[in-house]
Amino acid sequence: MAPTSKIVIRDLWQTYATPGNGSSVRVLEGVSLDVQEGEFVCLVGPSGCGKSTLLNIVGGFLKPTSGDISIDGAVVTGPDRRRIFIFQESGVFPWLSVEDNIGFGLLRAPLEERRRTVAQYVALTGLGGFEKAFPHELSGGMKQRVEIARALAANPDVLYMDEPFGALDFLTRLRMRAELVRIWQREKKTVLFVTHDVEESVQLADRVVVMSNRPATIQAIIPVPLPRPRDLDSPEYLGIRDEIFRTMGMDFGKQAHGNLGG
Repeated sequence: MAPTSKIVIRDLWQTYATPGNGSSVRVLEGVSLDVQEGEFVCLVGPSGCGKSTLLNIVGGFLKPTSGDISIDGAVVTGPDRRRIFIFQESGVFPWLSVEDNIGFGLLRAPLEERRRTVAQYVALTGLGGFEKAFPHELSGGMKQRVEIARALAANPDVLYMDEPFGALDFLTRLRMRAELVRIWQREKKTVLFVTHDVEESVQLADRVVVMSNRPATIQAIIPVPLPRPRDLDSPEYLGIRDEIFRTMGMDFGKQAHGNLGG
């Protein structure tokens, strides 16, 4: 069977008026993209090119200047409880424990169902033993796990992730990427993930969407047909990474060679 398009973006344009002088800034220009059911898609591109703007439009938080976005065949007109955002800055509630944060979106569920669901996602995200802890007692990586667990406990059909690991240190980012892949393989949610980190995109995605400088267009859509977990030193992985760099106008191999040569 042919894959089902979950998210359909057609000829999306976004322009902002510049206050005071009557001019405007064009951010997105003719963006079209299909995301399949259960697919993990990363958006990469130069800083400030409009990746987060595109994510916010798809999520219903911004209205596009022109173009159409639909999910499951229905036009997106605003935010939807079935689709959840996870941002770079942790959104956990500091006054709630880990288990209460995770169960926050389940307050209308029967108590026993809520307890079972919270326990399921505590186990899935490796937070066992920290159920009663508060966010100030957790590391940055653990707080991100709490946020991911809270999002999954609400049983969304789409996750929008805007550089969720950008504020973490390098080793914690590597661990969180591996955790996210493991969780995604178990849950198979549709994920649209914004990152400025090419390495991160190749480690995570089924396809990488490479965006241009502003006004952003889609320069290329590069598949990543590698088994998970991915070998970050394999020639296939490095080849895809370098293809993305070249698409973005950077010859990674030559730059690395030049740096090694002093």
